[in-house]
Amino acid sequence: MVLFRLERVVPLPVDQAWLRLTDWPRHADVVPLTRVTVRTPPPTAVGTVFVARSGVGPLAFDDLMEVATWRPPTLCRLVKRGLFVTGWAEIEVHPYGEGQSHVVWREDLSVFLLPRLFDRPLGWVARWMFGRAMDSLLTRGRQPGARRR
Repeated sequence: MVLFRLERVVPLPVDQAWLRLTDWPRHADVVPLTRVTVRTPPPTAVGTVFVARSGVGPLAFDDLMEVATWRPPTLCRLVKRGLFVTGWAEIEVHPYGEGQSHVVWREDLSVFLLPRLFDRPLGWVARWMFGRAMDSLLTRGRQPGARRR
């Protein structure tokens, strides 16, 4: 089990930061070799289910997530219900100064059959990967609500 916390202050109002972080299909635009499918109809609410499929061919796995808490534009809690990846993630967005947001991403991540010996390297990789995804979602890419190519 790996527990980590990422924080950023970004030059976006709270509602824009929130929209960028909770546009689930957009996560596939910033995480390599990942496809995101939302299994429930919009809009996002408690009970929304989506799957991030990561990898290539037989080396791919599904990260099944369900929205457990939905309080736009400040708090979203996801529960990971996959067979391979379990745990939870929380996204918080708070005002910070004029026109800025303080974003906190917390995650508790467990990988099936991965011995505790690998928790530290998994933590390094997860912080790096989720940090890059968070930065990309908040700073570039298509605008929330824009059509995907």
